[in-house]
Amino acid sequence: MVGTEYLVFPNIDPVIVSLGPLSVRWYGMMYLVGFIAAYLLARKRLPQSPWDQEQLSDLLFWGFVGVIIGGRLGYVFFYQWGMFIADPTYLFKIWTGGMSFHGGLLGVIAAMVWQAKRLNSSLLQVGDFIAPLVPIGLGAGRIGNFLNAELWGRPTDVPWAFVFPGAGPEPRHPSQLYEFALEGVLLFIILWLYSAKPRPTGAVGGLFLVGYGTFRFIVEYFREPDAHIGLYQVGLSQGQLLCLPMIIAGLFLMVRAYRSNSVPAKQAKQN
Repeated sequence: MVGTEYLVFPNIDPVIVSLGPLSVRWYGMMYLVGFIAAYLLARKRLPQSPWDQEQLSDLLFWGFVGVIIGGRLGYVFFYQWGMFIADPTYLFKIWTGGMSFHGGLLGVIAAMVWQAKRLNSSLLQVGDFIAPLVPIGLGAGRIGNFLNAELWGRPTDVPWAFVFPGAGPEPRHPSQLYEFALEGVLLFIILWLYSAKPRPTGAVGGLFLVGYGTFRFIVEYFREPDAHIGLYQVGLSQGQLLCLPMIIAGLFLMVRAYRSNSVPAKQAKQN
């Protein structure tokens, strides 16, 4: 049954190439793809901002630092708190894997707060600029999850189900690909088209929070919950609970933006 009716995940080496003691892994390569894509897209959007090339480079650099630090802290504190208590050095064992989007988001917000002050801009203005750059990296990260055969979906009998190594004999949803399609491709298209015209300050960032939070909330119904956490009594996963504040915050920002109807002068001049 497994070998004939469902797709068996191919044996993919998570290491692309080894250079002495260093190993280049698919997941790390996907982060690099996301960072490069964000930089290229940011350069295209630069005329819509009040900043120059050097200021843009600083903004993106510290945003990337926020992703890495926040992503690791978020994973440890949101998903592996028990392991951290047992061994605090686990926080620094990045090579063992483990990054959290929600933690990465908080890290980026912290970096944007600092950079907004340096650029004499508002946090919402910086957030509106950064938001459309993020989905490509999110999608690339989900491809990395798929290649690593991790974060697989719940058991299912759909014809496109995969039997993942280490996940038992049951065919499962390729939830990583669902997230790639929704959080990566579709969210990018929505944000890129929406931000192509002048929008009230905070609206683009708010739409990102609503869009990602909604798509992630939906996909979590197909994704296997973390074994050591499972589902809460309300039937929701940890990821879904973390998405709810995002959706609420995003809706608040969009309502606030359209009530104030404040479009940055640089954007208004472009169109």
